[in-house]
Amino acid sequence: MTNVRLDGFSNNEYNPGPLWKRASWYLIGLAFFETAIPWSNTFKRVLLRTFGAEIGRGVIIKPRVRIKYPWKLTVGDHSWIGEDVWIDNLDEVYIGAHCCLSQGAYLLCGNHDYTMPTFDLITRPITMENGSWTGAKSILGPGATLGEEAVLTAGSVGLGSLECGKVHQGNPALPIRDRIIEP
Repeated sequence: MTNVRLDGFSNNEYNPGPLWKRASWYLIGLAFFETAIPWSNTFKRVLLRTFGAEIGRGVIIKPRVRIKYPWKLTVGDHSWIGEDVWIDNLDEVYIGAHCCLSQGAYLLCGNHDYTMPTFDLITRPITMENGSWTGAKSILGPGATLGEEAVLTAGSVGLGSLECGKVHQGNPALPIRDRIIEP
C-alpha cells in the first residue's frame, strides 16, 4: 500500500474567486485570448481590466495566450506577451514595465507538496521586474523573481531569485554572464 493518499486531497482552503467570475472569464478567455484570431491589443487590455487585471499602457498581447485569473495579474507599461504564453496564476503575478514573455513561456504559481500524503496545493507569487525577459519555452516557477533587466534563456527553468542584469540558463537556471544593453 502506498503512503500517498490522493483520496484525502482537499482544495477547500484555496478560493480563486466566485464561480460566476471564473466561468465568465473562461468563456471570454477562450473566445478572445486563447484563439489564433488576432484581436486588437486595445480590446484585450480592456477585457483584462474589466476582469480586475492592472494593465499598463501599450501592452502587447499576442494570440493564443492563456491567463488563469486576470484579477491576480499586474502588467506594466509597454510589456509584450508572446504567442502560446501561459500565465497559470493561481497566485499573484506581477510583470513590470518593458518586460518580454517570449513564445511558449510558462509562469507557474502552483505546485503540490510532495511530502504530504494528500498532495496539498502550494501557491506562491511570481515577479518579473522591469526590463526582464523570459525566453521561448522557459518556465518561471512558484515564488520566482526575475530581477530587473535579467534574462531567463529559452527552455530554462527559473526558481527563487534570479539576479538583476544577468543572463540565466539551465534547469535550475544559473547566472552565466552579465546582460549588456548597448545604449
